[in-house]
Amino acid sequence: MTLQKEFSPPPGLRGPNIQSVLASARFRDHGAHQVFENTVEKIIETSRGVRLQGFYSRNPAEKGLVLLLHGWEGSAQSTYVRTTARFLHDQGYSVFRLNLRDHGDSHHLNQGLFFGTLFDEVFEAADQVGQMSEGGLFFVAGFSLGGNYALRIARETAWRRVSALRRVVAVSPALNPARATEVVDRTLLYRLYFLKKWKRSLLRKQQLYPDLYDFSDVLSCNKIMGLTAALLPKYSPYTDPYQYFRDYTLVGEALLPVNIATTIITSRDDPIIPVDDFYGLSLNPLTELLIQPYGGHNGFIENYRLCAWYEKVLCELFSRHGN
Repeated sequence: MTLQKEFSPPPGLRGPNIQSVLASARFRDHGAHQVFENTVEKIIETSRGVRLQGFYSRNPAEKGLVLLLHGWEGSAQSTYVRTTARFLHDQGYSVFRLNLRDHGDSHHLNQGLFFGTLFDEVFEAADQVGQMSEGGLFFVAGFSLGGNYALRIARETAWRRVSALRRVVAVSPALNPARATEVVDRTLLYRLYFLKKWKRSLLRKQQLYPDLYDFSDVLSCNKIMGLTAALLPKYSPYTDPYQYFRDYTLVGEALLPVNIATTIITSRDDPIIPVDDFYGLSLNPLTELLIQPYGGHNGFIENYRLCAWYEKVLCELFSRHGN
């Protein structure tokens, strides 16, 4: 890489919790920008009738098209997604910000609930977004759970093609959702944050589909693992949360089939995703692993102007595929 590989923030920004909180802090996303002024809402419909909401911002001087995938209980409007979209657009890229099912303001689009195992709909959506590049260059970048989806897309390209896809990048990907859930449940700040957002999402779904959903008996759960265990038997094929999490876990040799240039960016101090999961990965030469000493979860804030280091890394990686 032409950029320095090691991320080194100033001392006042080195704390993992500071980094993680700043990633989603709304005050980082300020002022009008062309990438949002030129946004067109797109509803992508899959072969099974699933509808996913996205926001497409075309750059007239398009170097390539980038699909951004947010984390669990985030959305296309999350700060880290929007600031990344701003930066990429300034560098000449078109951007498509996708909402996973039941994220953002998209609960009304599908009767079924969101589960992390619902991969095919995201894969199909990625292929349809890739077709918007009209034969140009297409890239996928995901954060946290979105990073998990991005890596599953990279792996799936061993068997199915995604139109025009050249590279996948995963920032702070959740490799082992069960371990991540246990870590969050042990950390009051993050547990309360995610529980509040998840319960609000479930209530929204219940309001829209009262004949299908009644979450009154599960919303009293005060841990994410407990709420998951209570929800799964009623509304999914799963009875055991650990079996559910295993079905989208990416540890050990899970990424060996990756068939496209892929980069994983994570930090040793991530307070949500244990770094041990990354040291235990078996990777083929197409996959590059960048483990940074600092960065928290989805953070990598490199200066007091609150710029994200990985945004420059994304552009450098994408530029390798220039025409």
